[in-house]
Order: sequence, then structure tokens, then C-alpha cells
Amino acid sequence: MWSLWIWAAAVAMVAMNPCAHAKGYRAECETLPSTVHVSKEEYDEAGRLLRTCEEDLAVNKCEGACLSKVQPSVNTPSGFLKDCRCCRETHLRSREVILTHCYDVDGNRLTGEKGQLSLKLSEPADCQCAKCGDSTR
Repeated sequence: MWSLWIWAAAVAMVAMNPCAHAKGYRAECETLPSTVHVSKEEYDEAGRLLRTCEEDLAVNKCEGACLSKVQPSVNTPSGFLKDCRCCRETHLRSREVILTHCYDVDGNRLTGEKGQLSLKLSEPADCQCAKCGDSTR
């Protein structure tokens, strides 16, 4: 009797899941261009602000939706097997960028050597659906 109920519940949940059989539904996870505003402050040994540099930078981002599901299971403590998927990076690319808008503590624009600040950032090189919470990537 119990196993018949589990089977009936499983059939009912698959039938109620619009994502399971929806025609045309696809997981779409893309690597897209975006722009972020980066601001970096530089301090001396005593903790006094020396300069602030900023720039709008073109970077990649991961965006999209991934197919996830929950189904009944007699093998899990909760009674359900959860398969959650998230759109995230498959690997990161590191690159060096230069911030060219630098200002002193009074807000005056700096030029020359002090007018630029180099820093490294990481951005997604490619994105795809992956198991949520999987930090091995």
C-alpha cells in the first residue's frame, strides 16, 4: 500500500511539473557583456587616504535560467530528491585593468603617474548551468 502511494505521488508530481514536459522550455545560461563601476581607494601606512581611482569597465557576466526539479524519493530523509541548477561561470579569466580617473583627498583630478591605478580582476570566461552550491568550479 505504501509503495503504491509513493508511486502515485511520483506520477502526480511529474504530471504537475510544467517544466518536466513543457515543449520549448530550455535552460538558457549565457555569458553576456556588462559594465561595472569600479572604485579603489589607496591609503598610506598610517591609514590616511591618498587617492581614489575609478572607472567604468566592460566585463562579462553570467545570466539566465536553469532547469531545476524536485521529485519524490524513498532514499532521502526529506522524502524528496532535489536537483537545483544555477547559471554560473565554468571558469574565470584574470586580467589587468587600469583605472584612469584618479582624485586626491580634496577631489582634484590627478595626472601623470598618480593619475592611473592598475589592478587585477576576474571575470567569467564562459557560463553554463551547474549544480547550485557547487563551489568546486
